Amino acid sequence: MASSQCCSNPPTLSPTCGEGCVVDALGGLKAYVAGSPDSKLAIILISDVYGFEAPNLRKLADKVAASGYFVVVPDFIHGDPFSLDNAERPFPIWIQSHTTDKGFEEAKPIIAALKGKGISAVGAAGFCWGAKVVVELAKAAEIQAAVLLHPSFVTVDDFKEVKCPIAVLGAESDHLSPPELVKQFEQALSAKSAVDYFVKIFPGVAHGWAVRYKIDDASAVKSAEEAHLDMLGWFKKHIK
Repeated sequence: MASSQCCSNPPTLSPTCGEGCVVDALGGLKAYVAGSPDSKLAIILISDVYGFEAPNLRKLADKVAASGYFVVVPDFIHGDPFSLDNAERPFPIWIQSHTTDKGFEEAKPIIAALKGKGISAVGAAGFCWGAKVVVELAKAAEIQAAVLLHPSFVTVDDFKEVKCPIAVLGAESDHLSPPELVKQFEQALSAKSAVDYFVKIFPGVAHGWAVRYKIDDASAVKSAEEAHLDMLGWFKKHIK
């Protein structure tokens, strides 16, 4: 179901990191939130298997918030991030408690809560595990724009059902969504004239590069920031 790349370079989690704050119940889930609650535009960032306490992910949420959005990073993992050190719960066991189908169902009340607060448009970006949740939201027309970064568990058939503008940012070295598969995603999207799309494969990077980079690696930071700018550009184009 997932290669070792899915779980490589685990972040050092920090429940207090970020310039925003953690709320206990947004649509039923704990979430990190950043940006003005008065904004009419919201972005949901859906984490990889390491959850919503990853410092790089929260730093990205703060960056997105600085562009004028209300940003939500829900705890879809329910305080139970995957741990490489837990030999009793290898990935195939852990994932049984944290399916992407469950994430999709839990995302819908969050979107409803945002709309109830006066939000007029919602975009979502997903990383690895989170990308599958986002593509399901795009298929269900729950969001107005989607971005998938180094996606896992996503299939060509998923893109045949997408109902909103979608961007796919892939890595040159990715066993979960290799460039050949990403090109098949693009072919499926090209057959849907009604859906705007953007597909890009980043050279010299591996699965997870957009959020699981080392902050002291200048090249890795540059590649991650390029992906973040592409993501922000897509939301600027379609969430307004």
